Amino acid sequence: MNFYVNGNKLDITLENEKTVGDVLKGFEEEAEKNDATTVSIELNGKVIDAEKLDEAFSQELNESTDLRLQVISKNDITQNFAINAENFRKISKGLQNISVLLQSGKEKDANEIIENLANEIDRFCHTATLSALFPDTYRKIIIDGNDLGTFFGEFTPIFKDFKDAMEAKDTVTVADLAEYEISPRLEQIAKAIADSQ
Repeated sequence: MNFYVNGNKLDITLENEKTVGDVLKGFEEEAEKNDATTVSIELNGKVIDAEKLDEAFSQELNESTDLRLQVISKNDITQNFAINAENFRKISKGLQNISVLLQSGKEKDANEIIENLANEIDRFCHTATLSALFPDTYRKIIIDGNDLGTFFGEFTPIFKDFKDAMEAKDTVTVADLAEYEISPRLEQIAKAIADSQ
């Protein structure tokens, strides 16, 4: 059997394990001890979704069984959040200059900051979703007195206004939202992450 975790092949010796489920059960017990959990299972080239888990678990092991897991740990989440915080601080500074960039015809530079913002928010939301697997890590992040879900529930409409203003090429509103609404909130997220670690 071939067994991979996060792309790395592991040398394992089977003892009493007869099925895929036996291997996964033993692996998950070890992962739990290290504050880690499996987030994706691929068996013989196919990603196994929740409905097919029982069927996959009952498959008997043989020499050609190819099992690949994606695993995430509490430490990975903490590191990802720390990277988010650092990037949010940089982007926040950039957003403070959007008005100057737009007024001086440097739209390319302004668009690069906005693109970085969109990508980082996407990465942050992905990490936040995974952090729910470790509830104490997720709950520790309190932003301006609110949990992540509440904070982003209030933040989302601002992004919509920002997107609408960009599409309308309303540079005054774009600059105002960037400087006075989005930038301070990125700083709040960065501070909350730092406080939680």
